Order: sequence, then structure tokens, then C-alpha cells
Amino acid sequence: MHKGKQYYIYILANRRNGTLYIGVTNSLFNRGFQHRLKQDPGSFTAKYSVNKLVYFEEYQYIQDAILREKQLKKWNRQWKIRLIEKDNPVWRDLFIGML
Repeated sequence: MHKGKQYYIYILANRRNGTLYIGVTNSLFNRGFQHRLKQDPGSFTAKYSVNKLVYFEEYQYIQDAILREKQLKKWNRQWKIRLIEKDNPVWRDLFIGML
């Protein structure tokens, strides 16, 4: 069986309980590197050094990932923090595990 393309929503932080960023991508690894390298120096993530991957979800269809991204962006901050801490209570940088 052929595994379809994967899409991800992800949450980055600059530190525990710090500034949060929510995005969507089809390559979590490549996108993580782009954030870390500050490829767009004028971007929000570069300006606030938001590059720690603290949460992600995987989707088969881009439409589902985009819907979830929009949903999470509407959430209040405390809901986002609870979501992160449910699976990642110490705000470990999940990107490190991908290297």
C-alpha cells in the first residue's frame, strides 16, 4: 500500500510559555530548518527567535491540516499551552529528535 503525502500543523516557541507560532507544512524537517536558519529575516519567527518545535500533528490531506491550523490560531493562549503540555510537559524541542 502506498502511503500518501503527509502534512503537518506545528507549534513553535522561543521558550517554555514564551512566544508561540502556528504553521502548516508538508515537510516538518525542512520547515524546521528554515525557521532555525532564519531564512526570512523579516519574518515573525526570525524577529522573535521562535524556532523550538514543541507540538505537531500529522494529516493525510492538506485541507485537513489547514482547517486545524485555522482552528488552533483562533484558540486562546491557555488552550494552546494545555495542548502542548498534554504531550510535551517540559516543552522539549521535538526537532532535535528528527536529526
